[in-house]
Amino acid sequence: MNSSLNFEKPVIELESKIGDLENFASVSGVNLENEINILRKKLDNIKNDAYSNLTPWQRVKIARLQERPTSLEYIEKIIYGFIEFHGDRLYADDHAIVGGIGTLKGTPVTVIGHQKGKNTNDNIKRNFGMPHPEGYRKALRLMKQAEKFKRPVIMFVDTPGAYCGLEAEERGQGEAIALNLFEMSRLKTPIIVIVIGEGGSGGALALGIGDRVCMLENSIYSVISPEGLSSILWKDASLAEEAAGIMRLTAQDLFEFNVIDKVIKEPLGGAHKDVDSTSSKIKQYLIKELPGLMDLDIDTLIQNRYEKLRGMGTWG
Repeated sequence: MNSSLNFEKPVIELESKIGDLENFASVSGVNLENEINILRKKLDNIKNDAYSNLTPWQRVKIARLQERPTSLEYIEKIIYGFIEFHGDRLYADDHAIVGGIGTLKGTPVTVIGHQKGKNTNDNIKRNFGMPHPEGYRKALRLMKQAEKFKRPVIMFVDTPGAYCGLEAEERGQGEAIALNLFEMSRLKTPIIVIVIGEGGSGGALALGIGDRVCMLENSIYSVISPEGLSSILWKDASLAEEAAGIMRLTAQDLFEFNVIDKVIKEPLGGAHKDVDSTSSKIKQYLIKELPGLMDLDIDTLIQNRYEKLRGMGTWG
């Protein structure tokens, strides 16, 4: 499925035209190399214009693309020998959160992440990446296991928010999120968090406490969706684009506010344009940051994490 965005239409149209010319040249034997090269240069210029100065709303659209790589896709490319674990040992296995163990450059790690679907059936199975309480309890079970065996924890955040249905509330959604926040704040092993798509509200924050928190360039992180904010402020969800412009939810904004530690660059057009390149940059970041965190004694690690959390949200 190719969910092209409005601002991408000139790019897609020119790519299609280049493809048609290449096919015609191949079939007819006509040399159109000069014409094709001219169009390719024009395409590069259009891409730079389209993607270099994206608005917050355009980044929201890219973050939500169904083609955008999921946690499992990154895990497959970054973590060697990944073994997925299932269930919270209390109720069920929530497919909206995946987790397990593997190695990163020879270091055993625990990896946990929100998981969206890649098509309609998969999205229904994954509940569109919106976890139930058992998903957060599964994540906590794996975090406590990582603490026991002294494995660092890598988190991939990508959810529009925690599932807000009646059954989730009946099974203690708020308590499950709050307990994760409490336990992650004092977990006796390093935690690195990477926002890879949507970071929505408490559903994201329940996997979002870490010693290092970074975001992919076109990901978003906010307490509410632009549609939700515009509905509350102006009683009109159609003003979501305007809401996105004032929410400061982009990776660049949050880095400026010291909420996150790093913005990881994406290929022109988004992570889905080159999954291998994006995965490589995430892996490089993890390999760079983990050794220093693992060398810290536990008391220093937790104190640094505490001070990091306490320092968020200050303003003057």
